[in-house]
Amino acid sequence: MDLITMYTSNWCPDCRRAKSFMKERGVVFREVNIEEDPAAAALVIKANNGKRKVPTLEISGRYFACSPFSAQQLATELNIPLHP
Repeated sequence: MDLITMYTSNWCPDCRRAKSFMKERGVVFREVNIEEDPAAAALVIKANNGKRKVPTLEISGRYFACSPFSAQQLATELNIPLHP
C-alpha cells in the first residue's frame, strides 16, 4: 500500500475515529497535526477548496477528507475491509 498521510488536529473526534479505524486494520500511516504545522494547515485548506477539514488524507498525491467520519468511505478509499 502507498504511504498514507493523515492531517489531523488535537480537538477533532473524527480524527480519533479515523486513526482507530486504521490502526484496528493494521494500516500504517503518518500523522501530521495541522495545529503544529502551518504549511500542513495551508495544504489542507487548499485540498478542501478553502475549508479546514480534518481528517484529510493523502495517498499518492490524491487528497480526500473524511469529515464527518465514515467507516464505509474510509474503507472504500483505502481499499481495506470495513470490518477487522
